[in-house]
Amino acid sequence: MLAEFAVSTFMVVACVAIHGFGLFSLSQALRTEAAVERLKRINPLSPRGAVFTLSIVLAMFALHGIEIWGFALIYWLTGAVPGFEDAIYFSTISYSTVGYNDTHILRDWRLVGAFESILGVFLLGWSTAFFFRMLGRIEAH
Repeated sequence: MLAEFAVSTFMVVACVAIHGFGLFSLSQALRTEAAVERLKRINPLSPRGAVFTLSIVLAMFALHGIEIWGFALIYWLTGAVPGFEDAIYFSTISYSTVGYNDTHILRDWRLVGAFESILGVFLLGWSTAFFFRMLGRIEAH
């Protein structure tokens, strides 16, 4: 159980750092003086507004993908889940909190899946808050 807890803690810290750095970087890219001026002139319902929204969504999706793949690698490398495809599947359903059941992971590593689910709730919520904040920047003035 100690190994499970150590791996879980490491992954939580790593994923929070990755997510924070990713959202911070995205926010900084949108805070340059030129970006702020362009955002003030975007109509949210225009093609430019749609591209802006799509870009933010894809960037956040990539962040979540990196985190999901990180957990999948841990599951696969530790032998907790036998195949990499199964590890990706288990990680995705755990992260998204859909869940399935514990038959996909060895009993000795179930705690890591539980930690991933809790982390997924927080990181998905953080991304949602960030997304609405960014969309607020292009509201019609």
